[in-house]
Amino acid sequence: MTGLGAPNPVAITCFFVFIAVTLGITYWAARRTKTTSEFYAAGHSITGFQNGLALAGDYMSAASFLGIAGMVSLSGFDGLIYSTGWLVGWPVVLFLIAEPLRNLGKYTFADVVAYRLAHVPIRVCAAIGTLAVVVVYLIAQMVGAGNLIRMMFGLTYEQAIVVVGVVMIAYVLFGGMIATTWVQIVKAVLLVGGAFILTVLVLAQFSFSPIALFSAAAAKYGDAVLAPGKLVSNPWDAISLGLALMFGTAGLPHILMRFYTVPDAKAARTSVFYATAFIGFFYLLTFVLGFGAMVLVGHDAIRAVDPGGNMAAPLLAEVVGGSGFLGFIAAVAFATILAVVAGLTLSGAAALSHDLWVHVFRHGHADDKEQLRVARAATLVLGVLAITLGILFKGQNVAFMVGLAFAIAASANFPALFLSMFWRGFTTAGAVASMTTGTGAALLLIYLSPTIQIDVLKNTTAIFPLKNPALVTVPLSFAVGILVSLLRPEAKAAVGFDEVESRALLGVKH
Repeated sequence: MTGLGAPNPVAITCFFVFIAVTLGITYWAARRTKTTSEFYAAGHSITGFQNGLALAGDYMSAASFLGIAGMVSLSGFDGLIYSTGWLVGWPVVLFLIAEPLRNLGKYTFADVVAYRLAHVPIRVCAAIGTLAVVVVYLIAQMVGAGNLIRMMFGLTYEQAIVVVGVVMIAYVLFGGMIATTWVQIVKAVLLVGGAFILTVLVLAQFSFSPIALFSAAAAKYGDAVLAPGKLVSNPWDAISLGLALMFGTAGLPHILMRFYTVPDAKAARTSVFYATAFIGFFYLLTFVLGFGAMVLVGHDAIRAVDPGGNMAAPLLAEVVGGSGFLGFIAAVAFATILAVVAGLTLSGAAALSHDLWVHVFRHGHADDKEQLRVARAATLVLGVLAITLGILFKGQNVAFMVGLAFAIAASANFPALFLSMFWRGFTTAGAVASMTTGTGAALLLIYLSPTIQIDVLKNTTAIFPLKNPALVTVPLSFAVGILVSLLRPEAKAAVGFDEVESRALLGVKH
């Protein structure tokens, strides 16, 4: 019998300690957040190591901790396709994106795409793509948060969502990127530390032998749990999901935004090295946690608490460490969600205020006070939207939802970002066509896919056969961008490429 669902004193204590510490950070950050540079980019004052930890904190979301552990616990080996896919995305960021992005941009990835192209249409399309990614990603985090707080406090799901939304709005509204960065650093340390302790306690049950753990899983549920094919049986589905996870990382607005917080391109590169190390280590732990939950908690107990499997890790913590350790792990998972939601909200606010308000409506003529006012208003709007969507999408598996957000990022943002930095022939018309097609096609095919048609709407069939659309939408976005650029060449954009190339390689101080 689990204690999940009843108020947990340790969880509540850890929750309030974390809130108190992070609100203290927010108060400190608010006193330092006077300009738009400080609100969006922490005044470019974060070191490579600090940003590496913050990147890991931003990336290791509810999907990583709750979703992957849950998927592995219910599906076995196949659940790892998410963790390997997410990890493989980092070399793409390191070798293709990090340095040029830091050297060319200011606050958002749209700065880079618009650098030598017409600003207004590019920023409108980039903002739409960014908001699509942010909204789908936010749904996943809020669903995970709602389940956690409901079980820690004994609140209703809806009340739990409102609590998370209000605290997150406070972080971003007052502390901006400085507060968000330090919340993510604290959360990354807590998450890796908590997951490591939980992994040690699990392995202690099997004489510290992972082989013994896997053998126990096979003995309980058959050898199929150690083989691929249980979760993703269609090879095209596997390839499509892999594409989304790999290239989606390089198109996530809240991850790309982090590269502007460091002083130079070298620090941006260093931060990716550290982030990859922390994230890789953490994903190795989720492998053990998933199989540990499968053996020690069991499928029936996991599904009884949450059909999506999202509570497998907290349930495992209770089995190996009692209700006190359950409380600690639940509070750590909550910290995870809160930090990621803050980062997402900040990137959405930047798209609305920096890209749309300042550069589209005000044509670049807005002072710092006006920009900050609009950014904070955008934060409020996104916070309310996150709360509403979190309530509407109750019961979805969070890793699955994040996989869809990655598909949109890989289709809408990555092709335009890549082509703008590395192809002289890329034009404004090509960029607009690429981003519009990528966003629209990804959203349409997600709606027509089994994910929505069968799993959500309960229809018997789906028009589009793949659960994740990236296999179609990523090549389509690239092809449309290239074809339209060739059909509608732009002399000014081609001339500006030399400056882009020089600045991307040599760098410039902001």
